Amino acid sequence: MEQTFAEIKLFQVKPEKLEQFEALAAAMAKEQKNQEGCIAIKYMKRFYTIDGIELGEAPRELSKIVKCVKYYSYWEFDSKEHYGKAIKCFFDTYNKELQKLLIAPFDISCGYSI
Repeated sequence: MEQTFAEIKLFQVKPEKLEQFEALAAAMAKEQKNQEGCIAIKYMKRFYTIDGIELGEAPRELSKIVKCVKYYSYWEFDSKEHYGKAIKCFFDTYNKELQKLLIAPFDISCGYSI
């Protein structure tokens, strides 16, 4: 199996900025997909939890916002070199606007697939 290089970002979005974040995420995803070596880019909004349910049952929908709404992105590349170029472009283009929508800087974890 060929290894790919991927990152996961966690965004903690201010409750009053959800619409702006989702519009920006759509624009970011379109641009991210066009980066050289990009295999996939996906965004997910945390809507559900398995806390308080019996295993095997459907997840429980979250009922209220406590401080922020969590979004995650998964960005996958054919090499870490292509990722390096793409993440520079991402920061240069979106970081300033993005930080205004968050309660804290976004968290990035990256590495090779296993």
